[in-house]
This record gives sequence, C-alpha cells and structure tokens, in this order.
Amino acid sequence: MITNSLLRAASVVAVMLVGSCAAPSNDPPTLFADGAVNHPITVEPSYQSIKVGYSGDLSPDDAGRFTAFVQDYLSRGNGAITVSAPEGSGSNAAIAYFGEQLAALGVPRARILVGTHDAVGADERVEIGFVSYVAHTDSCGDWSQDVAATETNLPPINFGCAVQHNIAAMVADPRDLVAPRPMGDSDSKRRNTVMTQYEQGLPTAAQKTVDQSGKVSDVAQ
Repeated sequence: MITNSLLRAASVVAVMLVGSCAAPSNDPPTLFADGAVNHPITVEPSYQSIKVGYSGDLSPDDAGRFTAFVQDYLSRGNGAITVSAPEGSGSNAAIAYFGEQLAALGVPRARILVGTHDAVGADERVEIGFVSYVAHTDSCGDWSQDVAATETNLPPINFGCAVQHNIAAMVADPRDLVAPRPMGDSDSKRRNTVMTQYEQGLPTAAQKTVDQSGKVSDVAQ
C-alpha cells in the first residue's frame, strides 16, 4: 500500500522530469524589443486535489465535484491520478470504489495510483489528486523607468507584460508552451480516397455544397 506522501511525491517527480519553461534570473532587467522576451511565461507543475466523503457511496454534491475533477484531469492532468483513503477497516472498500469510478469515467487503470493516509482528527474523507501545469509570468506595474527617455529606442519595462499575463491565463493547457502535442491519427479513409482519385487523374479536393459556397449573389457586378 502506498502512503499519501509517496503518492504526491511520485506525481510531482514524474512531472519535474519533464521539465518546466522558465527564464534565468535577470536583475537588473535587460530590455529587448520583444515584450515576450522581457516577460517570459513560466510553466510549472502544480498539485490539484479534492476531498470527498465516502460511506459506501457519494453524496450528490460530492459526486458532481468528483466527476468534474476527473474530467479536469482527463483534460489537463499529467501522469497518474491518485486515490488516498484514510487508514482503517474501510480503506480497501473505498479504494476499490474510487478505482472503479475512475475507470468508468475513462481513466486508464494503469494511471490510477492508490494508497492510504492517517486520518487527521475526524476527517475521514478520501483525497483524489493529480499534477497539472500552471502558467504565469512576473508581475506588472514597474514604473521605475522614465518612459520619456527613449535614446536606446527600446520599449519600457512594462511593455508586453499585460499581454503575457493574458496568454498565461487563457492558454487551455500550459503544457503546450513547453512542448508541442503529438499529432493525432490520420484519416485513413480520406487518405485512400485522395490517393485513388490522384492515381486516376481526378480532382482530389472535396466538393463544396451550395451552402458552403462563398458566393453571395448570382447578379452580375
């Protein structure tokens, strides 16, 4: 049986091995013409977790939270998802229950880590957790520079900072800022169709319907 601390450590170490995107310390700052270089986005692993009560089943509220949490893991989680039940006579039943629930929601069984932890006080809840990436950049608002002094022809310190903050906040999966996603499977049926038409000297482009046409009028201009 794996302890709760080991579960967290295993998840964090797995992500740290992948690495993060961070810029070296630069104090005092060196300004460049590119705001993205002045305010680089740092991507770091972050442990996400919820605790839900279990007594043979989940309450409607906890069931909703659990489902949303697992969907979030499937969308942006990295590595394994962990289940840690409080040590006791009911720990095996709780672990088995959540393991089946995770598998039913689409989590591969190979990515489910289970274990137990010592209950603190009267807290008998089960903790579910995973590691995801978070993106952030340095804080804005540095007005120490005289923006009227433009003899270097470089932008002020704050140039591009707000844009970088927005990108870090809006990116769907910060992992995309570290490395590109692998390409999905190709459409073999479409590929065979194109190759057959090409070999026969036929047009390979898909035919547009009337609704897909860009024509707005049949009246001569």
